[in-house]
Amino acid sequence: MNSSDIGQQYDEIAAWWNDRHMASKYGMQQVERALAFAAPRGKALDVGCGAGGRFVRLLEERGFEITGVDASSKMISLAQLNHPQSFFVKDDITSWDSEAQFDFILAWDCLFHLPLNMQKPVLAKLCRMLTEQGVMIHTFGDDVGEHTDTWRGQEFRYSSIGISQNIELLHENGLSVLHLELDQFPEKHVYAISRRS
Repeated sequence: MNSSDIGQQYDEIAAWWNDRHMASKYGMQQVERALAFAAPRGKALDVGCGAGGRFVRLLEERGFEITGVDASSKMISLAQLNHPQSFFVKDDITSWDSEAQFDFILAWDCLFHLPLNMQKPVLAKLCRMLTEQGVMIHTFGDDVGEHTDTWRGQEFRYSSIGISQNIELLHENGLSVLHLELDQFPEKHVYAISRRS
């Protein structure tokens, strides 16, 4: 399965996702915690931005200039309607690149759809996209491995390099981990806040 497959899967649930997440509080406390470490405004990248909604709205309120990237064309169309003042790109994060650097990078519940062998290269690329003192928040599974699961009537792929390898990769790319938490324990969901120094 590649990113075009993931994009097509999210195309199928784009309207549902938009309705469910537009006013959701899910993840907001964690992202606000990350923003407390960040510059008060600047350029922000939202990886796997979906249709926008709560996170993009929060970043807009904080004065960030936002770029959103997602593999789903229907999600991107909705994001453009929801947030006409921000910039959205329909692309594959494994191949997408930017000459711009970002003061804040958000990758919430999206990198886990990448193949296991793409976890490290993509995370390293995001590290390189941060400005000096730039802050990133990303989520991942607590252990190494990959599996499939059924959600909304479709089979989705998930993978993770686990906690230790995530921390190691962040350090190797010049980031310090400021906060790491299994925020849905006993579920295996982890989020990490890190800063480039």
